[in-house]
Amino acid sequence: MHRFKTLPAQTALALLIAYAIPNSYLTAFAQAADGDAAAGGTKPVLVTGSRIPRASKEGPTSVTVITGEDIEKQGYRNVFDALSSQAQNTGMTQGADFGNTFTPAANTISLRGLGPNHTLILFNGRRIADYPVAYDGSVNFVNLANIPSALVDRIEILNSGASAIYGSDAIAGVVNIITKKQVSGFDFNIKAGGTKDGGGANQRIQLTGGGGSGNLSGVFGVELSRTDPIWSRQRDFMSSTTAGGTAPTRILSRQNVDTGKYVDPGATCSQLGNLFYDSVVRVQSKSGAYCGSGKAQPAYWTTMTQNESENLYGSLSYQLTPKTEIFSDLMLGFNSTQNNTRGPSWTSEAVGNSYFFNQNSGANESWSRRISPEEIGGATRFNRRWNDVAGNLTVGIRGDIPSTSSWNYEAAYNISAYTSRKTTPLLLNNVDSFFLGPRLGYDADGVAIYAPDPGRLSQPLTPEQFNSITGKATSRDKSWTQTLSLSANGELFNLPAGPVRLAAVTEFGSQGFSNTPDPQINQGVFYNQAAANGASGSRKRYALGTELNIPIIKELVATVAGRYDEYNFAGRNDGKFTYNTGLEFRPVKTLLFRGNYATSFRAPDMNYIYSSTTRGYYSSTTDYYRCQQAGQPLAGCEFNNYSPGANYVQTGSKDLKSENGKSWSYGVVWSPSSSFDISADFWRIQIDNLVTNLDPDIILRNEANCRAGQLDINSPTCVDALRRVQRNPANAIFNPNAIQNILVNPINAAQERTSGLDVSGKWRIKAGGAGDFLLKANYTKVLSHHYRQFASDPDQDLLNSLTNPDWGSKVNASVTWLRDKWTGTVQVTRYGSLPSADQTRRISPFALVNLSASYQITPRASVALIVNNVLNSVKQDNTAGWPYYPTGNYNPYGRQGWLEFNYHFGS
Repeated sequence: MHRFKTLPAQTALALLIAYAIPNSYLTAFAQAADGDAAAGGTKPVLVTGSRIPRASKEGPTSVTVITGEDIEKQGYRNVFDALSSQAQNTGMTQGADFGNTFTPAANTISLRGLGPNHTLILFNGRRIADYPVAYDGSVNFVNLANIPSALVDRIEILNSGASAIYGSDAIAGVVNIITKKQVSGFDFNIKAGGTKDGGGANQRIQLTGGGGSGNLSGVFGVELSRTDPIWSRQRDFMSSTTAGGTAPTRILSRQNVDTGKYVDPGATCSQLGNLFYDSVVRVQSKSGAYCGSGKAQPAYWTTMTQNESENLYGSLSYQLTPKTEIFSDLMLGFNSTQNNTRGPSWTSEAVGNSYFFNQNSGANESWSRRISPEEIGGATRFNRRWNDVAGNLTVGIRGDIPSTSSWNYEAAYNISAYTSRKTTPLLLNNVDSFFLGPRLGYDADGVAIYAPDPGRLSQPLTPEQFNSITGKATSRDKSWTQTLSLSANGELFNLPAGPVRLAAVTEFGSQGFSNTPDPQINQGVFYNQAAANGASGSRKRYALGTELNIPIIKELVATVAGRYDEYNFAGRNDGKFTYNTGLEFRPVKTLLFRGNYATSFRAPDMNYIYSSTTRGYYSSTTDYYRCQQAGQPLAGCEFNNYSPGANYVQTGSKDLKSENGKSWSYGVVWSPSSSFDISADFWRIQIDNLVTNLDPDIILRNEANCRAGQLDINSPTCVDALRRVQRNPANAIFNPNAIQNILVNPINAAQERTSGLDVSGKWRIKAGGAGDFLLKANYTKVLSHHYRQFASDPDQDLLNSLTNPDWGSKVNASVTWLRDKWTGTVQVTRYGSLPSADQTRRISPFALVNLSASYQITPRASVALIVNNVLNSVKQDNTAGWPYYPTGNYNPYGRQGWLEFNYHFGS
């Protein structure tokens, strides 16, 4: 039985600080109820996408709203779940629950399929620190995994570019996570559940509250949660890698490098038969026999990470005068994450040429051995661990400008920081001598000489023996950002149709990061570890922006915004002016026609700029060229998804240019009553000078297709791909044509552009004694998506490409029923088709159904049952072998359920 950890001293102190520091928001956001009409409302409010208070939540650009109640009723586990399920999030991202990535302790989204770094994430209208390790080893992003849901009032998603309002990053859209501003009394919430097929048990406790006394008011929240991992071996369809005739993974092998044949292990495999959950067998291949297991990879692989988190939020505000308020807020998060994607594995002389001269046999040989969970004291012994701390603090003052009737101001300072300490178990450099005995020197060709005892290779290890050949490496990463801002808005003058309103903002900010690897890596302490270089950098930014709201006639309103941002980094300045124009036309109160055109820009990611020359290896790699050479389909190819993967050499560039973007949108909103509204919007986004770090998998696909003649070998794409993949000579005596290194670095690509259609609707039905029904639906259809890496390359049609893992469409629909003390919600998310893993066809669309039901026991207490994936559906894809599902697009959890109890103390 798991129990929550005792709050550490720093957590308790943070809670006291959160209680003592005043509350802040950059803007006061709309309290838009489900039944608000598109053209209704009388009180001016601020919504994401504008700094000018307005009487309607609908403007020239569509905004999607997710309320705190939606997060609970629609079965979302957290803020990330809520955002990733939205129709606009058509891009595939791999995060915490897949694990075999650079950032398995973090989760992010990809609006419009343009990547995590093209969506601006705000917390109460302010920027927060990036996760300190780049997504996919390339781009900076905000981690959504540790944002607590306890105090979320609403999340607003601006579905278009907004650099003229918010500056860099706001190309694909803006996500603004808004906390509750007022809470009366105290609310206690406890939630616990698990999965039908085992693993993933989780518990959460939330306590929120607030109140006021005189001129002082405050809000606080505490959220504690724990989630157990799900291991691949707990899901039948992926508990073995041998489905479809795939050969078992090598556990023990001796290969004669001179002949290319394995030395028959004979009865050795039976000595290891009880390892890897009694699955080790003798495998006969065309190259000879070895010991193998179909459970070697599933034995260690987690598909849901283990997590323990403590998230805290506090705010206070003090009314200094009737028109002046001092405010601040503080958010702190402490997260401990564990995952596993492969166990310890050894190959002889891996830091050299991977083979040695066996003095006993007189042949060059390569030995390999995978070490099982039974030998090390359980698979968790080889878990990777992350201990993260994130903080966000804002202080400021706001009020009316003296001697004016309509102008108000706000001055605020915000600082946000994120630290991550990663601990990785690694084999020590004595592992060669452990299995082979002492090195006896080198022959004339520089090959190491040993006289090994084969019995040492086949003898199961004890945990004590394993401890003698393993250690831990700890890296420390951090990032931070700070902003000082001053904003004001009010009425300039009156036109016949109404006042012209203006908002202005100036910002001064800076941000930075550092990645510090364990110094033991470069001291040669660990086995087969390439040199690790740290990276760090910072930049400053300045911005000045203004926005005008102009009522041309009563039925026609124009919005014009302009902003200049300048970044100072790497000894140079890079500035850009962006602008935004929008029109709203209401021929009648219930009908709105809208249009928007905006320019955007994005300064290059700091990771792209400051990354030093780094050598390492990928968690796994698929060598498409060698699969083609062997005439093997991906599903059965020994070079498919092999782990550990190919080595890479990565460099940064301080000469990258900023990206330039353009976005268009136009649409219509019809709201004939407060119970019904529907909208449809066409959108198009284009990015020029796209900064991208070339994807190694795409490089390897292109290289294979170029060598096979499927692409023009003289094209810029082929010339580039062939240069980047360095291989052993075709006549090498060991591993001919094997990848030595993949060279990756960021470039300014020529262009990426995408377009599509958003449709959303809402209908509230009053059915008398049967209760009330609320129907909601959001639909996104991607109409085009093109990419061109070099100006001379032809356009790539990503929408119809069999290499692009993004969805072409997504539907999110729900029905909520309310009757007396009962509330129930059924939500369906339908995902469009995807390319199969072997890229030969498309796999069918997929739908997930969530259900929640709650009952109000008393005015203060309620209970709820939440079931995700009611039909226990898992989308499988066996075309390219294990793990047999589209990783990143879907998860293999199956049905999950929770029981929840809420109680309110106070008035």
